Amino acid sequence: MGCAGSSQAKGDGVVKKIRKPKPWKHPQPITKSQLIQLRDEFWDTAPHYGGRKEIWDALRAAAEADLNLAQAIVDSAGVIVQNADLTICYDERGAKYELPKYVLSEPTNLIRDG
Repeated sequence: MGCAGSSQAKGDGVVKKIRKPKPWKHPQPITKSQLIQLRDEFWDTAPHYGGRKEIWDALRAAAEADLNLAQAIVDSAGVIVQNADLTICYDERGAKYELPKYVLSEPTNLIRDG
């Protein structure tokens, strides 16, 4: 039998603390309103590619919340966080949820709308 020190342990206190993605740059500078539009389009279309609607809803709420609240949201939704910045998550059934950085944080080359 031996030691159960598997890194695959789910929910055994191996909870990744959520953090914002590292600073990143959009291919071209975009305005805040363009960023919001990109985000809305992503959240509108993402559920059609698989996964459960309630998990997508929880991820959206987490992406738009501050980190402490985001942690509580994913924990209560049973989301398994693969990457601490939420770019890759799974649900209990093993469905994969990939989030682009632009829904999680603002690019360094964001243009403030007038």
